[in-house]
Amino acid sequence: MTRSVAPALGIGFYTAGDAARLLGVPVRNIRRWLGGYNYTQDGEKRRVEPLWEPQLPRDDDHVELGFRDLIELRFVNAFLEAGLGLKTIRHCLDYARQCVDDDRPFSTRRFRTDGKTIFLESANVAGDENLLDLKNRQYAIKTVIERTFKDLDIDNDSVSRWRPYKGKSSIVIDPELVFGQPTTAKYNIPTIALAQAVKAEGSAKAVAMLFEVPLSVVKDAVAFEASLAA
Repeated sequence: MTRSVAPALGIGFYTAGDAARLLGVPVRNIRRWLGGYNYTQDGEKRRVEPLWEPQLPRDDDHVELGFRDLIELRFVNAFLEAGLGLKTIRHCLDYARQCVDDDRPFSTRRFRTDGKTIFLESANVAGDENLLDLKNRQYAIKTVIERTFKDLDIDNDSVSRWRPYKGKSSIVIDPELVFGQPTTAKYNIPTIALAQAVKAEGSAKAVAMLFEVPLSVVKDAVAFEASLAA
Protein backbone atom coordinates (compact mmCIF):
# COMPACT_ATOMS: atom_id res chain seq x y z
CA MET A 1 0.00 0.00 0.00
CA THR A 2 1.20 3.51 -0.74
CA ARG A 3 2.83 5.29 2.18
CA SER A 4 1.26 8.50 3.48
CA VAL A 5 2.36 11.84 2.05
CA ALA A 6 4.42 14.16 4.23
CA PRO A 7 2.13 16.63 6.01
CA ALA A 8 2.09 20.38 5.81
CA LEU A 9 4.76 22.49 7.42
CA GLY A 10 4.33 23.11 11.10
CA ILE A 11 3.76 19.52 12.20
CA GLY A 12 6.99 17.81 11.29
CA PHE A 13 7.39 14.37 9.76
CA TYR A 14 9.44 11.48 11.16
CA THR A 15 9.44 7.76 10.58
CA ALA A 16 10.14 5.49 13.52
CA GLY A 17 13.67 5.18 12.12
CA ASP A 18 14.11 8.95 12.03
CA ALA A 19 12.96 9.26 15.63
CA ALA A 20 15.21 6.42 16.77
CA ARG A 21 18.19 8.07 15.08
CA LEU A 22 17.53 11.48 16.63
CA LEU A 23 16.73 10.16 20.10
CA GLY A 24 19.35 7.43 20.24
CA VAL A 25 16.88 4.67 21.11
CA PRO A 26 16.05 1.39 19.34
CA VAL A 27 13.43 1.57 16.58
CA ARG A 28 11.60 -1.24 18.36
CA ASN A 29 11.02 1.01 21.37
CA ILE A 30 9.51 3.78 19.24
CA ARG A 31 7.14 1.34 17.59
CA ARG A 32 6.08 -0.21 20.89
CA TRP A 33 5.61 3.14 22.67
CA LEU A 34 3.48 4.66 19.91
CA GLY A 35 2.11 1.58 18.19
CA GLY A 36 1.39 -0.62 21.17
CA TYR A 37 2.06 -4.35 21.15
CA ASN A 38 0.59 -7.75 21.95
CA TYR A 39 2.02 -10.42 24.21
CA THR A 40 0.99 -13.71 25.77
CA GLN A 41 1.00 -14.36 29.51
CA ASP A 42 -0.14 -17.64 31.07
CA GLY A 43 -1.57 -18.66 27.74
CA GLU A 44 -3.70 -15.52 27.52
CA LYS A 45 -3.20 -12.92 24.82
CA ARG A 46 -2.82 -9.38 26.15
CA ARG A 47 -2.56 -5.95 24.57
CA VAL A 48 -0.50 -2.95 25.68
CA GLU A 49 -1.93 0.22 24.17
CA PRO A 50 0.24 3.05 22.80
CA LEU A 51 1.28 5.80 25.20
CA TRP A 52 -0.69 8.14 22.92
CA GLU A 53 -1.88 8.41 19.34
CA PRO A 54 0.73 10.07 17.09
CA GLN A 55 0.00 13.37 15.37
CA LEU A 56 0.12 11.67 11.98
CA PRO A 57 -2.35 8.99 10.90
CA ARG A 58 -1.11 5.40 10.96
CA ASP A 59 -0.33 3.79 7.61
CA ASP A 60 -0.66 0.01 7.95
CA ASP A 61 1.93 -0.99 10.58
CA HIS A 62 4.11 2.08 10.06
CA VAL A 63 4.43 4.58 12.91
CA GLU A 64 4.92 8.16 11.74
CA LEU A 65 5.42 11.02 14.17
CA GLY A 66 5.06 14.76 14.37
CA PHE A 67 7.47 17.12 16.13
CA ARG A 68 5.52 17.19 19.39
CA ASP A 69 5.51 13.38 19.41
CA LEU A 70 9.28 13.42 19.02
CA ILE A 71 9.75 15.74 21.99
CA GLU A 72 7.34 13.76 24.17
CA LEU A 73 9.31 10.60 23.40
CA ARG A 74 12.51 12.41 24.34
CA PHE A 75 11.02 12.99 27.80
CA VAL A 76 9.80 9.39 28.05
CA ASN A 77 13.27 8.11 27.27
CA ALA A 78 14.88 10.54 29.72
CA PHE A 79 12.58 9.41 32.54
CA LEU A 80 13.26 5.76 31.75
CA GLU A 81 17.01 6.40 31.84
CA ALA A 82 16.50 8.02 35.25
CA GLY A 83 15.07 4.74 36.52
CA LEU A 84 11.33 5.42 36.39
CA GLY A 85 9.08 2.64 35.15
CA LEU A 86 6.97 2.89 32.02
CA LYS A 87 3.85 2.26 34.12
CA THR A 88 4.71 5.33 36.23
CA ILE A 89 5.32 7.42 33.12
CA ARG A 90 2.03 6.27 31.62
CA HIS A 91 0.17 7.31 34.79
CA CYS A 92 1.96 10.65 34.75
CA LEU A 93 0.97 11.24 31.14
CA ASP A 94 -2.69 10.59 31.93
CA TYR A 95 -2.62 12.82 34.99
CA ALA A 96 -0.61 15.56 33.28
CA ARG A 97 -3.06 15.70 30.37
CA GLN A 98 -5.77 16.65 32.85
CA CYS A 99 -3.58 19.23 34.61
CA VAL A 100 -2.15 20.82 31.48
CA ASP A 101 -5.13 20.29 29.17
CA ASP A 102 -2.88 19.12 26.35
CA ASP A 103 -2.65 15.67 24.76
CA ARG A 104 1.15 15.98 24.80
CA PRO A 105 1.76 17.45 28.25
CA PHE A 106 5.49 16.94 28.68
CA SER A 107 6.34 19.37 25.87
CA THR A 108 4.48 22.31 27.42
CA ARG A 109 5.47 25.42 29.34
CA ARG A 110 3.28 24.30 32.26
CA PHE A 111 5.15 21.01 32.61
CA ARG A 112 8.44 22.86 32.65
CA THR A 113 7.34 24.79 35.73
CA ASP A 114 5.09 22.25 37.47
CA GLY A 115 6.34 18.92 36.11
CA LYS A 116 7.87 17.65 39.32
CA THR A 117 4.69 18.30 41.29
CA ILE A 118 2.51 16.77 38.57
CA PHE A 119 4.74 13.71 38.37
CA LEU A 120 4.81 13.07 42.11
CA GLU A 121 1.08 13.61 42.52
CA SER A 122 0.38 11.14 39.71
CA ALA A 123 2.80 8.64 41.23
CA ASN A 124 1.04 8.88 44.58
CA VAL A 125 -2.31 8.27 42.90
CA ALA A 126 -0.86 5.26 41.04
CA GLY A 127 0.72 3.87 44.19
CA ASP A 128 3.91 3.00 42.34
CA GLU A 129 6.38 1.25 44.64
CA ASN A 130 9.30 2.62 42.62
CA LEU A 131 8.44 6.09 43.91
CA LEU A 132 8.25 5.35 47.63
CA ASP A 133 11.53 7.18 48.20
CA LEU A 134 10.09 10.53 47.16
CA LYS A 135 13.04 12.60 48.35
CA ASN A 136 15.47 10.95 45.96
CA ARG A 137 12.91 10.73 43.18
CA GLN A 138 12.01 14.39 43.47
CA TYR A 139 15.60 15.29 42.75
CA ALA A 140 15.79 12.86 39.81
CA ILE A 141 12.58 14.15 38.28
CA LYS A 142 13.58 17.78 38.74
CA THR A 143 16.97 17.11 37.17
CA VAL A 144 15.50 15.31 34.15
CA ILE A 145 13.00 18.10 33.50
CA GLU A 146 15.58 20.87 33.79
CA ARG A 147 18.14 19.04 31.66
CA THR A 148 15.67 18.10 28.93
CA PHE A 149 14.17 21.57 28.63
CA LYS A 150 17.61 23.19 28.54
CA ASP A 151 17.92 22.92 24.75
CA LEU A 152 14.23 23.40 23.92
CA ASP A 153 12.55 26.65 22.89
CA ILE A 154 8.94 27.35 23.85
CA ASP A 155 6.43 29.48 21.95
CA ASN A 156 2.68 29.73 22.62
CA ASP A 157 2.95 27.48 25.69
CA SER A 158 4.49 24.47 23.92
CA VAL A 159 7.89 23.40 22.63
CA SER A 160 8.49 24.81 19.17
CA ARG A 161 12.16 24.08 18.55
CA TRP A 162 14.94 21.73 19.63
CA ARG A 163 18.62 22.70 19.53
CA PRO A 164 20.02 19.15 19.40
CA TYR A 165 23.74 19.81 19.05
CA LYS A 166 25.09 20.72 22.50
CA GLY A 167 22.23 23.24 22.85
CA LYS A 168 23.89 25.48 20.26
CA SER A 169 21.69 27.73 18.12
CA SER A 170 23.49 26.81 14.90
CA ILE A 171 21.56 23.55 14.45
CA VAL A 172 17.81 23.26 15.02
CA ILE A 173 14.95 20.82 14.68
CA ASP A 174 11.95 22.98 13.90
CA PRO A 175 8.67 21.67 12.42
CA GLU A 176 8.41 24.89 10.41
CA LEU A 177 11.64 24.06 8.54
CA VAL A 178 12.19 21.14 6.12
CA PHE A 179 9.46 19.06 7.81
CA GLY A 180 11.34 19.13 11.10
CA GLN A 181 14.56 17.54 9.88
CA PRO A 182 17.82 18.81 11.45
CA THR A 183 18.87 21.98 9.68
CA THR A 184 21.04 25.06 10.03
CA ALA A 185 19.12 27.72 11.93
CA LYS A 186 19.76 30.85 9.86
CA TYR A 187 20.50 29.27 6.50
CA ASN A 188 17.97 26.42 6.43
CA ILE A 189 20.31 23.89 4.86
CA PRO A 190 19.77 20.34 6.20
CA THR A 191 22.71 19.13 8.23
CA ILE A 192 22.84 15.89 6.27
CA ALA A 193 23.32 17.87 3.04
CA LEU A 194 26.29 19.76 4.48
CA ALA A 195 27.83 16.60 5.94
CA GLN A 196 27.51 14.75 2.65
CA ALA A 197 28.94 17.71 0.76
CA VAL A 198 31.99 17.79 3.02
CA LYS A 199 32.50 14.08 2.46
CA ALA A 200 32.28 14.57 -1.30
CA GLU A 201 34.44 17.72 -1.44
CA GLY A 202 36.90 16.65 1.23
CA SER A 203 36.92 20.15 2.70
CA ALA A 204 34.61 21.91 5.15
CA LYS A 205 36.03 25.24 4.00
CA ALA A 206 35.12 24.53 0.38
CA VAL A 207 31.58 23.57 1.38
CA ALA A 208 31.21 26.75 3.46
CA MET A 209 32.11 28.80 0.39
CA LEU A 210 29.87 26.74 -1.89
CA PHE A 211 26.78 27.11 0.32
CA GLU A 212 27.71 30.59 1.53
CA VAL A 213 27.50 29.72 5.21
CA PRO A 214 30.07 30.24 8.01
CA LEU A 215 32.68 27.55 8.37
CA SER A 216 31.69 27.09 12.02
CA VAL A 217 28.14 26.15 10.96
CA VAL A 218 29.44 23.57 8.49
CA LYS A 219 31.67 22.07 11.18
CA ASP A 220 28.74 21.92 13.62
CA ALA A 221 26.60 20.18 11.00
CA VAL A 222 29.31 17.60 10.29
CA ALA A 223 29.92 16.98 14.00
CA PHE A 224 26.20 16.66 14.68
CA GLU A 225 25.69 14.11 11.91
CA ALA A 226 28.72 12.20 13.12
CA SER A 227 27.25 12.09 16.63
CA LEU A 228 24.03 10.59 15.27
CA ALA A 229 25.95 7.98 13.33
CA ALA A 230 27.91 7.06 16.45
